[in-house]
Amino acid sequence: MFKIGFDNDLYIKKQSEQISKRIQEFGGKLYLEFGGKLFDDYHASRVLPGFKPDSKLQMLKNIGSDVEIVIVINAGDIENNKIRRDLGITYDSDVLRLIDAFRSIGLFVGSVVINQYSGQPAALAFKNRLNELGVKVYIHYMIEGYPYNIPHIVSENGFGKNEYIETERPLVVITAPGPGSGKMATCLSQLYHDNLRGVKAGYAKFETFPIWNLALKHPVNLAYEAATADLNDVNVIDPYHLEAYGTTTVNYNRDVEVFPVLNAIFEKIEGKSPYKSPTDMGVNMAGYCIVDEDAAKDASLNEIVRRYFAAMCDRRKGLSGDGEIQKIESLMNQAGITEEYRRCVRPALDRAKETENPAVAIELTDGRIITGKTSALLGASSAALLNAVKLISGQPKEQLLIDPSVIEPIQALKTGVLGNKNPRLHTDEVLVALSISATQNDAAKKAVDSLPLLRGCEAHSSVILSPVDADVYRKLGINLTCEPHYQIKKLYHK
Repeated sequence: MFKIGFDNDLYIKKQSEQISKRIQEFGGKLYLEFGGKLFDDYHASRVLPGFKPDSKLQMLKNIGSDVEIVIVINAGDIENNKIRRDLGITYDSDVLRLIDAFRSIGLFVGSVVINQYSGQPAALAFKNRLNELGVKVYIHYMIEGYPYNIPHIVSENGFGKNEYIETERPLVVITAPGPGSGKMATCLSQLYHDNLRGVKAGYAKFETFPIWNLALKHPVNLAYEAATADLNDVNVIDPYHLEAYGTTTVNYNRDVEVFPVLNAIFEKIEGKSPYKSPTDMGVNMAGYCIVDEDAAKDASLNEIVRRYFAAMCDRRKGLSGDGEIQKIESLMNQAGITEEYRRCVRPALDRAKETENPAVAIELTDGRIITGKTSALLGASSAALLNAVKLISGQPKEQLLIDPSVIEPIQALKTGVLGNKNPRLHTDEVLVALSISATQNDAAKKAVDSLPLLRGCEAHSSVILSPVDADVYRKLGINLTCEPHYQIKKLYHK
């Protein structure tokens, strides 16, 4: 059952105050690394119910005239066609989407940085494409020994090889399509080059996870480890903060590892570092804004299980190996949960066993669970969707929303004209049919009007859904997981 566990307005207020304070401390120019998704942080909204995906953006809009955005993408992610799971698009496509999105709300995107470049053909092609679109692109290279060989890193053969990013505004926001893109390295490189040019500049980090003032094994922090299992990130106690202040705080391994580099660069710039620990350099007030601890814990445990199913399906599709799954299984053991902590899993599996066909279960935000089975007219995901809006709109189970006379011509078109072998309607086709029916059918109109209420619902399928069905669920805001099996045993699935 959905419960608000996070005060979003309080978060914006506290976080804005801290950012303004940090800018004043440095003066001149500040490179602000934004961890997580800047424009649409759906992970945060799932594990902190009440967090709005565009919270960070709303803060930046208030000082838009002082903000310049630089987007960083890892050359290896371009080469490997890495996918943003929450959107179903590649990281390079997401860079274009982000540029359009930022520009549409009046924020200035200064440039794109291709990081860790080592001659990848796809990365070079992407650079040329951005140049053709009028976007400035800078290249940053792989640095041998990073992040441990500080003398080499802070030299002309380390950061000195990187192209200097020409910026115009005092607050430079460094963001990326996802984790592991190289945001911090980009900031450190800029500090090195600014120092050579006599430009006074500072660095701070806007990070949401891990939350420094929650326990190391708190479900919210474990969910962050699950989200970054492909990067092998590990939450750790910040040893520098513990030594400096005698206080235990949580950070993650990459920040702890790179902290000596940051200190070395600041010492070259100002003679001493303004920070005593990785936790110091972060701006993160999220822990102070959790208003329902149990709601946040439950949401986070559900997210760990979601990540587990996603990793299992990725392995089935040949997109990942065993390492990611083993990491998330370890996190589930630490949290004391199994796959069935996700409440819609067992009903989907039971329905599939009962009907001997694929089935889908949807948990509504009020805790009620409905299922959908495979039939001659509809796939299980389509049936579950109709059953869900029927229940939400207060209509009886036997209520017919779409007359078969509307469905049959669509099936005839699919099989007779378009050559599809499967006559059952996908969810996008069902929604079109439902919308058509709504023009003359009050029950269908009530169902269409109830579609926005599906946002935040949970769903589980006994088989891997088609990309079309999965995409519709995503667009409706339904958090979907699937068993790592296909309905049909064949080599090619579209």
